[in-house]
Amino acid sequence: MRLDQPRIEPVDLDRLDADQRTALDPFLASDGGKVGGGKILNIFRTLAHAPRALTAFLAWGNYILSRRNALSPRNRELVILRTGFNCRSGYEWTQHRRIGLDCGLSEDEIARIKAGPDAGGWNDLDRAMLRATDELTADHFVSDTTWAALAPLGDKGRMDLVMTVGQYTQVSMILNSFGIQVEEGWEVDPDLKA
Repeated sequence: MRLDQPRIEPVDLDRLDADQRTALDPFLASDGGKVGGGKILNIFRTLAHAPRALTAFLAWGNYILSRRNALSPRNRELVILRTGFNCRSGYEWTQHRRIGLDCGLSEDEIARIKAGPDAGGWNDLDRAMLRATDELTADHFVSDTTWAALAPLGDKGRMDLVMTVGQYTQVSMILNSFGIQVEEGWEVDPDLKA
């Protein structure tokens, strides 16, 4: 966590204007975005201050997290977690650590994500995906060598990897800069505390 308090407070769900209610309707009408105790996640409650942006954000994010993304859920979470770690986003890491476990990453793999592509135990494709994530978050470009190592993903998979890292770099910038705090009861990884 870059900040220990929000710069922008999440909206009060009892005081939504019409545009905010429309933007949050997917969450208000279903269990989407709700975690423990039926609360809408702080990220969405904060982004509701810009309801049209939230609606666009959700449309793109839904693609990244859907089966339309050529990355398997495990591979997607591998690169999302590395992106969140590289961006020092405690919220992102905390949220996607849970999701990563549900998508097939082990506790050991999640711990190794912090060490990156040169940590022992990765297969060649995992190493290439982590290296591509590092290159994208540091230099905004995948080198020719890494691009070639990503060949097993195919062109669409390589495109989706770049778009996933790009989406979660943006998400991390939002979380970090707005000071969005983790949900009550969540524990931030000690390596990512303010």
